[in-house]
Amino acid sequence: MKIDLHIHSKEGSDGKWPLEDIFSEAARRGLKLISITDHDSIAAQAQAMELARQYDMLFLTGVEFNVTYTCPQYRNGKPFALDFLGYGFDIGNAPLQTKLDELRSFRNVRAKKILENLNREFEKEGLRLFTANDLEAIQATVDGAFGRPHIANYLIKEKIVYDRQEAFDRYLVKCNVAKLPVTLQEASELIRNAGGRLFLAHPADPNGTSLNVVSADPARQQQIIRDGMLDYIDGIECWHSRLSPAATAAYEAFAKKHKLMVSGGTDCHQQPVLIGDVDVPDLVAAQFGYI
Repeated sequence: MKIDLHIHSKEGSDGKWPLEDIFSEAARRGLKLISITDHDSIAAQAQAMELARQYDMLFLTGVEFNVTYTCPQYRNGKPFALDFLGYGFDIGNAPLQTKLDELRSFRNVRAKKILENLNREFEKEGLRLFTANDLEAIQATVDGAFGRPHIANYLIKEKIVYDRQEAFDRYLVKCNVAKLPVTLQEASELIRNAGGRLFLAHPADPNGTSLNVVSADPARQQQIIRDGMLDYIDGIECWHSRLSPAATAAYEAFAKKHKLMVSGGTDCHQQPVLIGDVDVPDLVAAQFGYI
């Protein structure tokens, strides 16, 4: 069975493709089990469920939470960001919907504050300052959840930077405003109370939000999980487009030892189109009752 349980859409967050195109391509590639896991959003879930029925695919409800995690033993207690995937929850659950709406609303407040910080940098450089019209122009490009990539695209359009990398290196890291914090306990309660299960996403991703920010050593990473996560998570994403074979093997063994579920997916934002490119074993589908 071909499986991909980590895909982002244009309707829900920062994917480049609309759901129709995602499902059409997934069907062409032979996917049988799929999940759309947009950042802090389940806005696309109902449509995704319907498309899965049309394309004769199995569908698992999904969402990706960005969690502010604090562990006193590491980084001197300084918080750091981690991603967690929720699966199999009821999309009609009111507390989950309310929290995600709150996070989505704060993204717009955050964007406005980032633009204010950008203007301070522009003023130093003698550049034109952004106005409310610029904010409206950026918002007009947003189909899913408003985030820094949309601001980066606008900086490119206005010829202030050449590409996204320069946008982040030159401005968006320095001018960042923290997201509305969500704790691991809160994310766990929201997903579990909605009938779902929570998974630590891409734990050893060298280029993303992961435990690599603390250490690249899987043994040390796994100690962090043992120290403070086991009560709140149900599984770990062991197969991912940026996890090495060694990391996958280490986390698969860790999950088995601690009786955790396992998941896998490409984390596809359609840049490039990776749908179904990660070899996720059938046991992942079996855990969710699909085999």
